[in-house]
Amino acid sequence: MFYEFTVILPTLNEEDSIRQTINTVFAVMEEHMLVGQVLVIDDNSKDNTVGIVKAMQDRYEDLNYIVRETDHGLSQSVYDGFIAAKSEVFIVMDADGQHPIEKIPELYGKICDDYDIVIGSRYMDGGGIEKWDLKRRIISIGATVIARLFFPQITDPGSGFFAIRKSVIEGAMLKPRGYKILVEILGKGVYEDVIEIPIHFNERIVGESKLKSGTIVEYIKQLWDLSLFTVTHRGSPVEKEVWHVVKFMMVGLTGIVVNTFFLKYFTEGLGLYYLIAAVGSIEISILSNFILNEKWTFQEPENKVHGFLGRMARYNMISLGGLVINLIVLAFLTSVIGIYYLISNVIGILCGFVFNYVGNRIVTWGGL
Repeated sequence: MFYEFTVILPTLNEEDSIRQTINTVFAVMEEHMLVGQVLVIDDNSKDNTVGIVKAMQDRYEDLNYIVRETDHGLSQSVYDGFIAAKSEVFIVMDADGQHPIEKIPELYGKICDDYDIVIGSRYMDGGGIEKWDLKRRIISIGATVIARLFFPQITDPGSGFFAIRKSVIEGAMLKPRGYKILVEILGKGVYEDVIEIPIHFNERIVGESKLKSGTIVEYIKQLWDLSLFTVTHRGSPVEKEVWHVVKFMMVGLTGIVVNTFFLKYFTEGLGLYYLIAAVGSIEISILSNFILNEKWTFQEPENKVHGFLGRMARYNMISLGGLVINLIVLAFLTSVIGIYYLISNVIGILCGFVFNYVGNRIVTWGGL
């Protein structure tokens, strides 16, 4: 049987939503005259998820399922789906009703337009998230910002709703772990053209999110592994971006030296009040960092978009924003959470660095 694509649905205890999800997927395919396979990859659910899918096979001959009894995890499930799928195109989505199933034809249409990866983005213009609590929003946005250190031009590199060609992952050295299989694919896959389409991430049909504290640890490990992969595999999709990050960090360290030198000179050499001296030394260090990043970190011609003075103004604004974020994080963690102030300061510096890099990579040297 020829399939234009395979819809891969990873499941774990989704008996309350799986029936509606499968019915809607097939209804959308029928409406748009698409020939697709639906493949449920179950992580050995303890409820009746598999029983429901098995019963629905009487109605849908293009519905299949696999039960994974070991090595559980969302990314591992999706990867096993890639291996088992009977098509050259895969569409990955949640089984709990949060992803807009009606967008499947658009995802596949972009693949037909010769894109290798098509991502449903919550964070681009026209996208959104419905009724998430503050904690989950903060975690999601934080994870997305960190991932954009590697993929600055992609607004939602951690999306769970995407379409890819089989060729993207054939031969790729994927290590699927955690919840962010797309980050792994973007970092290690073989592709040229990526596009995003806006989606609205909906509330679950029923049930609760399976996001756990251990998921964050797995995500950090995944990004660390991606960094090491880049060092040991020249020509990987994110090699240039990782070196941009490293250079940007090295420039930041020189800025500390410049700031300290001029602070001492203005205060002790010129006799200026230390707060006034601090303002001057900070601005000089910002300009010094800008020149070094301009001439070294982002020296490629494609990064020279807004004109020299325009880039300088953008860099100044974003750098000052990073300083404010540093101070806010320091004050919040110390005064509200009760963390030792030196630890809070380190966390604040890291948050400010991420903000500075992503902001400048996208706005100053990215063309936004």
